Amino acid sequence: MKALVLNCTLKPSPQTSNTEALARVVMAELEKGGAETELVRLVDLDIKPGVKSDEGGGDDWPSVRTRILAADILVMATPTWLGQHSSVCMRALERMDAMLSETRDDGRPVAYGKVAGVVITGNEDGAHHIVASICQALIDIGFTIPGQSWTYWHLGPGPGPDYTDTDQAHEWSDRTGRIAARNLLALARALKPDTFPVPESGD
Repeated sequence: MKALVLNCTLKPSPQTSNTEALARVVMAELEKGGAETELVRLVDLDIKPGVKSDEGGGDDWPSVRTRILAADILVMATPTWLGQHSSVCMRALERMDAMLSETRDDGRPVAYGKVAGVVITGNEDGAHHIVASICQALIDIGFTIPGQSWTYWHLGPGPGPDYTDTDQAHEWSDRTGRIAARNLLALARALKPDTFPVPESGD
């Protein structure tokens, strides 16, 4: 079982990422359940704008796409800015748009049989909206979303400390993250690509 976390922080390495800190709670539980995990900080890569699997000219997305296709579990981890998921997260979803028309040899979309979840941090509310937006996009692409497969952390409206600056509210966020990891593992073990029928083709 393989799990891939796409960290969509706006902070390049080696800056501390609060989103990564919460994502690693989920990763630790996935590993405890027997999954092999990998985290990719997308802002460190040159991911071109576009909706193709390869935009050429030094585009780093093809290597990320290869990791997505090799994973059974995908976790989108994003900070909250202006009540929305990050621009890095949006770019990743836009690049995954190409998977809508990419199929296996048997005609099933490449995301069929894969499960996905969401991790969110931020000092402002908007978490449920972000979960809904990201999951809707992933469902369109072909991922299956288990029940309660997300976690978030925030301290309400206005400025305040970051996740890594305080222990406040960690108990709920961390526990919810562990539950999300277990639910992702459970469904990933049950699903296979051929669980789904081959979609009808059309002109």
